This record gives sequence, C-alpha cells and structure tokens, in this order.
Amino acid sequence: MLCLLSASGVLCRPAWAGAQIEEQLADSVRTALSSAVANRAPPIPEFADIESRLDYLRWLGAMSERLKKKKSDWQTRKEFLQTVWYESRRAGLDTALVLGLIQVESNFRKFAVSGVGARGYMQVMPFWTRQLGDGDAGKLFHLQTNLRFGCVILRHYLDRENGDLFLGLGRYNGSRGKPAYPQAVLAARQLWEFRPASTPLEAHPTRTSPS
Repeated sequence: MLCLLSASGVLCRPAWAGAQIEEQLADSVRTALSSAVANRAPPIPEFADIESRLDYLRWLGAMSERLKKKKSDWQTRKEFLQTVWYESRRAGLDTALVLGLIQVESNFRKFAVSGVGARGYMQVMPFWTRQLGDGDAGKLFHLQTNLRFGCVILRHYLDRENGDLFLGLGRYNGSRGKPAYPQAVLAARQLWEFRPASTPLEAHPTRTSPS
C-alpha cells in the first residue's frame, strides 16, 4: 500500500512499484546513480540556441499550469519540472512518460512511502541504494536523487525489453506481462504531452549549478 499523510489522516492505495525485483546493475548504470546522490542542487539545462530555450520555457509554463493543483508554490513547481525535464532527457526517456509514471506512482508526493518501503516521486525501492554501497534509503527523498534513480532504472528496464514500453513499464512495476500498470501510466502520459509551436533543435541537459 502507498500511504500519504493528509488533513483527514492517512490515505492508502495499492502500491505499484513495490514488486520490483532487485538485480545487479551495469557499471554505467551504477555510475549514473552515484553522481545523482553527490549533486544536491537542481540541475539547470543549457540550450544550443534561443528557439530551443523558448520551447523549453513554453513547456515549463504549460506544465506548471497543469501541476498547480498538486504543487501550489511556483518555485517548487519550477525546480520539480526542471529536474524531471533534465533527468528524463538524460536517460533518453519521454518527459511526458516520466510525468505520467510519477502521477501513477506517487501522485506527485515527494515523501510518499509504500507499505513495502518504496519511496518518493517515482516510488524507488530502498534496495536500489545498496547498489551504491551505503544503503541509505533516506537519500531517495532528495528530488534529483529520486528522479535519477527512477529514470535510470526505467531506462535499464526498457533496454532489457528492447524498447518495448509495455514490457519495460511492467518490469518497473514488477508485473511484467500484465496490462493494468502500463495502461495506467500510458493513460496518465497523455495528460502531460506538449506540442511546441516549432520543432526545437536537440537540447543538451548540462549541469551548470553548483554541486
């Protein structure tokens, strides 16, 4: 069960990602996760040209409006969306897909915890932190760490399934081959799709903020 604190008490619903299976990660994946833990500031994207930056700002504005009911503070929304944008593209994932997954997993609650211990926005299981050697599950409540773990793990599963979204999402949920979870995420993704006015050149998510 995923449990969230509310004014009326504790609300629970079935956990999605709690059935993930622990497995050994490749060295490149471990390196990606380790670097996220070391960085504390939200990443700041850079762009190859002005039009790409303008398209990003249009996306940011549109997504901020959609997210306002979940996160009322503008600066909080900005840092969250900026980090989702950065980490999804860094992992080669569709940003709308990642936002849809976050909606299904945690409903955008930073401190969501499932009954089996999955944590944060992307409901990352604590056993993944053992891949770094320290096993500190508390780090999974840090914004970029949680999103880096979630995106890298999802990318890992998609690669294992040769890019098959249905099977890759099933692995993320621990229900490979069953339709409920992939269908829920793909339906949520539609709520976060964005069509810019122009087609941007490739934007490179480069960290410029201090670690």
